[in-house]
Parts: sequence; structure tokens; C-alpha cells
Amino acid sequence: MSLQVDAATSGKRRTHPITPLVQVARSAPALFFFLFLTVGRGGAGGIPAIGLLGAIVLIAGATGGFAYLQWQRRVYWFDADGDFRVDSGVLTKKERRIQLSRLQGVEVVQPLVARLVGMALVKVESAGTSGESTVSIEYLTLTVAENLRAELLARAAGVSADAPTAPEEVLHVVPTGFLIKALLLRGSTFGLLLVTAVVITVSVLTGGPGGLVIVLFTGGIPLLAVFNEFTLFFDFTVARSPDGLRLRYGLLQRQSHTVPPGRVQAIGFVEPLIWRRFGWVRVHVALAGAGDGDSSGKVARGVLLPVAPWPVARQIAAALMPGTDAATHSWLTADPKSKYSNPFQHKQLAVAYDGDVFASRGGWLTHKTSFVPHARTQSVEVVQGPLQRALGLAAVEVHTVAGSVAVVGAGRPAAQARQLADEQAARAEQARRGDRSVRWMRPPPATT
Repeated sequence: MSLQVDAATSGKRRTHPITPLVQVARSAPALFFFLFLTVGRGGAGGIPAIGLLGAIVLIAGATGGFAYLQWQRRVYWFDADGDFRVDSGVLTKKERRIQLSRLQGVEVVQPLVARLVGMALVKVESAGTSGESTVSIEYLTLTVAENLRAELLARAAGVSADAPTAPEEVLHVVPTGFLIKALLLRGSTFGLLLVTAVVITVSVLTGGPGGLVIVLFTGGIPLLAVFNEFTLFFDFTVARSPDGLRLRYGLLQRQSHTVPPGRVQAIGFVEPLIWRRFGWVRVHVALAGAGDGDSSGKVARGVLLPVAPWPVARQIAAALMPGTDAATHSWLTADPKSKYSNPFQHKQLAVAYDGDVFASRGGWLTHKTSFVPHARTQSVEVVQGPLQRALGLAAVEVHTVAGSVAVVGAGRPAAQARQLADEQAARAEQARRGDRSVRWMRPPPATT
């Protein structure tokens, strides 16, 4: 694989020289509207257009100058221990060191402006505290960004960094029409439409026909929510490769994310009420370090499939984690008394486990089935509220990283819940002893 290396820095690499220009171009629209609203329309009659243009050029020049200083001081490389290092900062120098044994994923992102000039940024996610688990390398040519992603994953997997880029096999592409239909048929979309109808009705009854003006502000909210998710998950593609599952998606901002095998903390299947009639499901995934970034980034990194038929969802989940087919498990249903503590979902409550995972089921209008590998279990807790104590019930919670997947077995007899918790803690300890996910492509040690 070929990567651009700055020879003057003895192996340390820089981002592409046009990085400052891309950063200024990305912020230019926001800068223009800010100045137009706060300066251009201020005072008596505002300021001339030439003055507004001059202010934009001045601020853009200052922003570009600072971005250039940032570019000069930002370098990245692999140190002698094989860890990924990043130095940056103008006024305050920052030195980041990411242990590749804690790598959770690598993402190649092409924001709209960067995409127009063939640039991309690389987000490196590792296990760590919020705000400290993601490093962004911006901007690189798309080829260099993909090569850096491949090198990071190869080193993390325990194979040679000079190995050729791993081939891939496309498993599934979410059809555009199917995605639109699924987003329109969600309960949340119907809920927003219902709220909009109520608001419009009340406005007309209290404000007369003039109340219809509110349609301009509220009528588009459900469609805007659908549009946002559509642009986020457009052309969602899942491909299988030796370095993990590769996910590519996005209309305005194209993202390419690789989920290394063995690094998945939990998988969850979500079935909204209307989707169940068609056999559709959304698949969530919990990854350490995936909580950083903007709101769209958080949503996208928590989704393995935005929507798919059940057979496709099972196939893709199985490529990351064995034991995620609910039909193969013997489920322990909830205690009949749970109808008093969980009146709407007690029939859905259940738990199961096998040699690979611990699983839970729950939900009322939206059914949720969650799986956590024994080796990814961080702690186990038995929870009893006042009503549960009176009924002799408890919930067993299997904790992993915070995210969109929760594994909770509610409505259990208290004695059974404690037994399940003790057994799961023992299974987790045993599974961690034989866990090889840190170097999943390195051959196991020879036995004598």
C-alpha cells in the first residue's frame, strides 16, 4: 500500500497541503450567513455589499491562516511499539497515542466540499472515555485515506502493514425505494404527522384561517426527519472482508466505516410495529468509542443495517457475532406476575444464553432483541424496584459499553435473576481467557 510520507520528518506523515483551503471552504457558507444576519442587516440600512464581501474575505483569510498553522503542526505516524501517534496544536500542543490493540473501527468520511475535490478524512476510533476516543486525520486524497484505513486495520489485526488491501464481498445494498418506504412507515413518522395534525387543528380553531400559516413551520417536520435519515443512510452498502464488515453510506456526506470482527460489544434487532407486518428490522451495534462526533455520526455508527428483511439481517449479524439467530435459542419467558410490573410488554419479556452470547427480549409497540458476547460482558447487575420486591421479581442487566443496545432481562423471579447473574459472570470470565479478538488475523500459537 502506498502512503505519502514527508521525508523531512523521518517517517512522520502530513495531511494534504490543500487541507487549510478545504477547511475554510467548509466554513464559508456558515460564515456568510452569520455576517449577513448580524452585520449586513444591522444598523441603518446595513452595510454595502462590498463591505460585507470585504468582511468575509478578511475573516476567511484569518481562518485560513490559522488553519495553515494547524496543518504545519499536525503530523501522524506509527511509533516503534506499533502504536498510532498524532501530534497537533498551535497554541496548545497535543500528543495523542492510540494503542491499536484497543482499535474499535476506522472510518473514511467525505464531507460534501471535500468530496468535490477528491479529499477525505480518516476517523480512528479506540476504546476510551468520551471525547478522547476518536482522532481525525483531515484531509487526505481518497486513495491515501483508504490506504491508511487498511494499514491501521492490518496492524491492529496483527498482520504485516505491507499486506495488500483486503478484498471484499458485497453482502447487501439497501435499495433506495425500500429505504424511503421503510422510513415513511415508521411509528415515529406517523407520530410526528399526528402531532402536526393536532397542532394545525388547534391553530385553525383558535386563530381562524390565519392559523394555517403554522403549516409552513410544522407540516414539513415529519418529512424533514425522513429526509435527514434518507440522506444519512442513502446507498447503504455492507461488504465482508478479512479486516471486518465494511459499511458505506451517505448522499451529501459519504462515509466508509469498517467494523473489525471480534470488536462488537453487542448487537440489537429493533422491530417497529408497522415493520413487523412486513418482516423488516433495523440492526444496531454497540462499539466502544462510537459515542463521539456529531449527532449524525453517533446515529450512523450505531447502525449496522438501517432496514432489511429478517433473513438478510440474520446473515449480516452472524458475520460479526455467532449466536444472534433468536430462533436457535431456548428462551426463558418472564414470570406470570410480571404482568403487574410490566403490563404492556410482559408477554415479550424473555432471556436466553448459549456458549457464545447472552440475550434478552422486550418491548411493546417496538420489539427489541439484544445479544452480548460473554467475552464483552463488563459487569452483571440484579435490579429490584419497590414493586418488583413486593412481587418477588427482579431484572438482570448485562452491562457492556453505553450505546443503542441494552441487554436487560426483566420480569425474572428474584432467585432466578441472581442465579443468571452469577452464571453470566462466570461465563464472561471464562470467555475472556480464550478471547483472541485483539489480533483476530494472527494465527493462534502452536500447541505442543
